[in-house]
Amino acid sequence: RLIDKAHSMGILVLLDLVHSHSVKNVNEGVNLFDGTEYQYFHAGAKGIHAAWDSLLFDYSKYEVRQLLLSNVRFWLEEFRFDGMRMDGITSILYLDHGLKRVFNGYQDYFDANVDASALCYLQLANDLAHAINPQAITVAEDVSGMPGLARPVSEGGVGFDYRLNMGVPDFWIKLVKEIPDEQWDLANLYSTMLNRRHTEKHIGYVESHDQALVGDQTLAFRMMGASMYSQMNDPGANPITDRGVALHKMSRLLTFSLSGEGYLTFMGNEFGHPEWIDFPREGNNQSYHFARRQWSLADSPFLAYGKLLAFDREMITLDKRYQVLNSSLIELLAHHEDSRQIVYRHGPLVFAFNFHATESYSSLRIPVPDFEDYRVILDTDDLRFAGHGRSGIAAINYPIQKVERYGRSQSAEIYLPSRSAQVLAPLSSLC
Repeated sequence: RLIDKAHSMGILVLLDLVHSHSVKNVNEGVNLFDGTEYQYFHAGAKGIHAAWDSLLFDYSKYEVRQLLLSNVRFWLEEFRFDGMRMDGITSILYLDHGLKRVFNGYQDYFDANVDASALCYLQLANDLAHAINPQAITVAEDVSGMPGLARPVSEGGVGFDYRLNMGVPDFWIKLVKEIPDEQWDLANLYSTMLNRRHTEKHIGYVESHDQALVGDQTLAFRMMGASMYSQMNDPGANPITDRGVALHKMSRLLTFSLSGEGYLTFMGNEFGHPEWIDFPREGNNQSYHFARRQWSLADSPFLAYGKLLAFDREMITLDKRYQVLNSSLIELLAHHEDSRQIVYRHGPLVFAFNFHATESYSSLRIPVPDFEDYRVILDTDDLRFAGHGRSGIAAINYPIQKVERYGRSQSAEIYLPSRSAQVLAPLSSLC
């Protein structure tokens, strides 16, 4: 029923596969199926992942591959998942599990350290998933950056449809934790979003599951803290929540529009949920208190959470209308560290960001790709999105002018308030 409801809402449901078994269970005899440690797993030290306290399958065995492939089929057929995300596959791609290694070049990806049997299993799993459901989506989580993970098996690839752009959420959390937004390096921010192998499709995301689970904090909570419990009815009245809400939208728009051909959000992060998910464990006396998301927060007409969710929906709509994510046409149009601006195009759309904390620009001239008028189709400062509404109206037309700017023969003058971003579309694309 839950999956039916998710499908009706247009949500993609992915199975998160982690192929490992607890060492604790083995020590207690639970996983010694035939009384030996080597029936399904490698024997001895080779069969133990020291960093994860888990056992490692022996993928060279026919029975192991059949067991795991049958699981792929079971979840896709019986539970009708839309696909699968394979967690931490770096661990099975390399005999040393990629621990304490830096991958600098192709010589680090294609040597005797690669587990050829595991690689074969991943190819089989992807082929099977797509044979069962040609529309199924498979996603790889790999920190090593092995080339070919998201290329077809027929090309010699591993067969995943996408790979997670893991550097992006790591970058965001480090940035928010260590550097005030007034000092963010915008050039580095832009280049980090694009730092990926463009012959393979990637999933971009602002926050990983680590920022949704206990042990870390969501970006919203890290930026706003306890103010979220008392100031989300009017974030503009408090400088902490005002800043946090503004940057929450801007970070998502930047990541959505630049960091991959797909976009991912974890469990309530799309509307800035203030708390973590903490499953029952010894450390919390087996409590279920935080083992949930308060989805009702986004339903309240008095709180900003629903307005952040409304922004997220409008942002996703950009791709539905303009097929932005799969467009390879990305171009930096303007960049100013001193005045905190960055402007770029992706597909037919122009994205203009003003990261300045206090300075708004009423006559900011920016180059535009096409010689025609442009319209604002998304404004992070819109009142509907818990903004200040400084632009005054929802849709603004910026007339084209034959004035050269940064190598373009045409430009437009726009109004770009502080800590806000706008998305502009050529009028011809709105027909």
